[in-house]
Amino acid sequence: MEFFLTTELPVPLLQVMGLLTLVTAGLLLGRTKLALLITYLFTLYWAYILDADLFNSLHKLNVFTSSYLGFGLIVAALAAIGFLARRG
Repeated sequence: MEFFLTTELPVPLLQVMGLLTLVTAGLLLGRTKLALLITYLFTLYWAYILDADLFNSLHKLNVFTSSYLGFGLIVAALAAIGFLARRG
């Protein structure tokens, strides 16, 4: 339990407020899938782009991490295409 109480999350408060605003607006407008996509993209951004200096300094950008990021971007692109494609 102490681990969860002492861990710091280096995410800027302005970005958290932006995420909450966008997700809330999407949910209020009935766009649940869009809210999920926004949350997914923010998570990818916080994990890889915001802490890019950490990955570069520790040389942790190995094959697994690169493929995980690549598949994450592919999933986001496919979800965006799914939003644009209208049925019927």
